Amino acid sequence: MNAPAHAADTPTPSLRIRMLRHVMLPLSMTWLIGTVATLGVASHFTERAFDRALLDDAYSIASHVETLPGGEVGLLLTPNELKAALFDQAEAVHFSVLRTDGSLLAGAQLPPVRPPQPDQAFRYGNLLHQGSVVRAVVLRHEVQAQSFYIVMAHTTRVRSELVQQMLLYGALPLLVLLGLLGFALWRSIERDLAPLGRLQSALANRDAKDLTPVVIAPSTQEIEQVGLAVNDLFDRLDRSVRSQREFIGNVAHELRTPLARIRALADYGRAHPDASVSQQQLLQIATSAERAGRLVNQLLDLAIAEEADLALQQDRLALAPLVSQAVLRHLDKADARGVDLGARGLDDGMEAVCVRGTTALIEGVLDNLIDNALRYGGQTVTIELTLDARANTCVLAVVDDGPGIPASARMALRQRWTQGRDGQRLGQGSGLGLSIVARYAQLLGSELQLDSADHDRGLRASLVLRLA
Repeated sequence: MNAPAHAADTPTPSLRIRMLRHVMLPLSMTWLIGTVATLGVASHFTERAFDRALLDDAYSIASHVETLPGGEVGLLLTPNELKAALFDQAEAVHFSVLRTDGSLLAGAQLPPVRPPQPDQAFRYGNLLHQGSVVRAVVLRHEVQAQSFYIVMAHTTRVRSELVQQMLLYGALPLLVLLGLLGFALWRSIERDLAPLGRLQSALANRDAKDLTPVVIAPSTQEIEQVGLAVNDLFDRLDRSVRSQREFIGNVAHELRTPLARIRALADYGRAHPDASVSQQQLLQIATSAERAGRLVNQLLDLAIAEEADLALQQDRLALAPLVSQAVLRHLDKADARGVDLGARGLDDGMEAVCVRGTTALIEGVLDNLIDNALRYGGQTVTIELTLDARANTCVLAVVDDGPGIPASARMALRQRWTQGRDGQRLGQGSGLGLSIVARYAQLLGSELQLDSADHDRGLRASLVLRLA
C-alpha cells in the first residue's frame, strides 16, 4: 500500500527540535501551572492580609460609636482624629455608619451593601464607588441594645500593583531562566549530536566501493552503538562483495578451459567427414559438459557457503534419514563406477539422534564427501554414524578403501583448487569439494578431519557434530 502523496512533501522534523520540544514543553507547562498556582496562593493570602487591615479599620471606627449626651448614638471622633484614624498614603478610604434601616448615621454615602448573616459578625464584598471598584467590609455593632452597621471601603490599587509585582519579580525571572535553560539544552543537544552529524557526513561523502570502518569519536553510548552497527554492516558487505568477486574470478578461471575444450571438440567433429569421429567427439563433449556442470554446482555451493553465515538459521535435524537419502541419491553413480556404496550405524536407535544444523549444509557435506570418495576412492564407500553419548556428540564419516592421502597433503586438500591424492592429480576435479565441506563443517560448529581408513590406505573424512 502506497503512502499518501502529501506525506512525502511533509518535512521530517529535526531530531534536535524534537528533543528540545520533548524537554521544554513539559517544563513550560510546569512553569505555567506553577506560576498560576503561586499567584493564586499569593493573591489569596494578600487579600486576607488587606482584608484583615480593612476589618481592623472597621473595628477602630466601631469602637468610637458611643451614646452622646441626650441619649443619642453618634461617632465620637473629631475631624483630626478621624483623619488620623483613616490615614492611608496609597489608598482612598471611605466609611459609613448605618442604622439598621439603612439611614446614614456618620461618614460618606456608599452604595447599598448586603449586611452579614445573623450568624456572622462581618461580611466582605466588592462595591463600585465613584467609578472605581473598592473592597468593603460590613461590620455589625451594637451600642446599648441598638444595632448599627459600619461599612469600611478601600480602593484596590495597591493590591493590584502587589500582584503585578509578584508576577514581575516572581514569574518573569523564572521565564527568563526557562529561556536560558532552553538555550543551554539546545547547545548541549547540538554538541551531543555532533558525532552523529559527522557520521552522516562521512557516510554521505564516502565512495560506494569504500567499505572500511568509519571512525567513531567517543561520545554517547547510543551513537557509538549506531557506529558499531554501521561498521558491522560494512564488514558483512565487504565479506559479501569479496565472496562475490572471488566467485566471479573462480567461474572465469575454471570454466574457461572446459568451455574452450567443448568448442574445440565441436569444431573438430563438425569439420571431420568421418561420422565415427564425430560420434567420439560428441561423447567427449558430453563428458566435458558434465564436468563443467559439476564445476558450476560446486562454485555455487561454495558461494552459498561463504554467504551462509550472514543469515544462518539452524534447526533440530534427524541425521539418519539424511544419510539414507544421500545413499539413495548416489546409488546410480556408484553402480556406474562399480563401487559398493552403503551405510553403517543407522540402526540401534540412531533414528532418534538429532543434531543442530540445516538440511542444505548436511546434504552438502554428504554429497561432496560421497562424490569425492566415488571419484578418488576404491571399490567400497561407506557412510558411518557413531554416537558418543558421554561427549554428547555424533561422528559423521565417509570412508573409502582407495589409495589414501599422505598426512602432509591432508591440510592442503582443505584449500581450494587443490586436487589429487598421493601427490597425483586424479580425475578432472576442480579441487573445490573438500574446501566446501570444510566451510560447511565450520558453519555447523565442527571441523573436517581427514584420516587414513586402514594402515595408510583409504580415506576417512569425518565431522564431529554436537547433539541437539
